[in-house]
Amino acid sequence: MKIKVFADTICGWCYIGHSRLNKALEQFNDINFEIEHMPFQLNPDMPKEGIERSRYLEIKFGSKENAQPMYDRMAEEANKEGLNFNLDNIMKTPNTVLSHLLINLGEKENKQNEIKEKIYQSYFIEGLDIGDKEILINIGKEFDIDEDKINEFFNPENIERVNSYRQIANEKNITGVPFFEIGNDYISGAQSSSNLATAIKNNLN
Repeated sequence: MKIKVFADTICGWCYIGHSRLNKALEQFNDINFEIEHMPFQLNPDMPKEGIERSRYLEIKFGSKENAQPMYDRMAEEANKEGLNFNLDNIMKTPNTVLSHLLINLGEKENKQNEIKEKIYQSYFIEGLDIGDKEILINIGKEFDIDEDKINEFFNPENIERVNSYRQIANEKNITGVPFFEIGNDYISGAQSSSNLATAIKNNLN
């Protein structure tokens, strides 16, 4: 069974949704799932080198104080999933194109789910700059993906392919992530594991 997940690697709700989907999948041990990562960029115009997080919060919300209630709620929900977000560790809001590419490269070896998890963890818990090529190479190496292969994959043609997913999201009227395509069902937002499991069950026939 194929499940498509539209997500961005700097989206905390996407990390929560990723965790909830994994929990839902545990209920179907006898089913072979193909999880396809669909790159979504919350900040498509982000400079290649990213920007300081404090500046980003200022641009997006007016100030860090304005953003705090939303982030507090997100961290609280993450906590329920056993995810200990350390948002104060994040110094930079990165461009996420290369992180999407690493996940796509992982799909070729069926390691995309684990790589995606590690990228989320690196950003939301360790505060690492997941727009930094060297950091992504180190993540890839943890999953036995050769540095040369990663460098080769991070090419202009593949970067353009990630950017082309904007059009796919527009055609599906996706304005927020996570967004799940489970068979004939479309689920928007980081819904509960039980809701995701129900959608999976309904689409098994």
